[in-house]
Amino acid sequence: MRILLVEDELDMASWLIRALTQSGFVADHAPDARTAEAFIAGTEYDAIVLDLRLPDKHGLSVLADMRNADNRTPVLILTAQGALQDRVRGLNLGADDFLTKPFELVELEARLSALVRRSRGKQHPRLQCASLSYDSESHAFTLRGTLLSLTPREQAALTALLMRSGAPVGKPQLYAKVFTHDSTAGPDAIEVVLHRLRRKLADSDVRIVTVRGLGYMLESIAEGPDGLNSPAGAHAPTGD
Repeated sequence: MRILLVEDELDMASWLIRALTQSGFVADHAPDARTAEAFIAGTEYDAIVLDLRLPDKHGLSVLADMRNADNRTPVLILTAQGALQDRVRGLNLGADDFLTKPFELVELEARLSALVRRSRGKQHPRLQCASLSYDSESHAFTLRGTLLSLTPREQAALTALLMRSGAPVGKPQLYAKVFTHDSTAGPDAIEVVLHRLRRKLADSDVRIVTVRGLGYMLESIAEGPDGLNSPAGAHAPTGD
């Protein structure tokens, strides 16, 4: 899940980025409105956490510009205690949720997950492909009922693939879900992440395949009448 954090308080931003990353989010940080608007213009985010008191522009103006440009990305606004007027204006401008400072990290993560579920029309927080399951409330993957141990980058990649299970995800789109803007990793670094994931999914009923010219796809493997595993569906992957 890729998140943009727009926050000018650098200590808070640094803490939030570390905490969100440990929970499996891929988070970019914008310290001001100008940087935020550049990120928003060039990157597809699952949700945006927007502080209102920015040094160069009010957060509600950033929100208004987004909605005027028909950008429907879910926005959670961070607001000062008792700022009722800001909350009312934010709702009128298209904000999706609010969180009052100070706040608990677990509440922020839960609200972000709920926003993304609603934006995708999914009320149930669990995603499934064969025996691979992801619970967006606990941010945990299980495979055949056993907790799957993943690095933050592996979790971000597998989440993106599971969200579109059975359909290919382009390499640039997958890279954008896994690596932040300040990452020094090259475009082919996503191959390393996928290689590690394939090893962790080996001998299971799901696999990651390469679809020539289209990207990568997570698919279930059905057991055939001869007892051998075969891919479910009519896709034509090329393998590794």
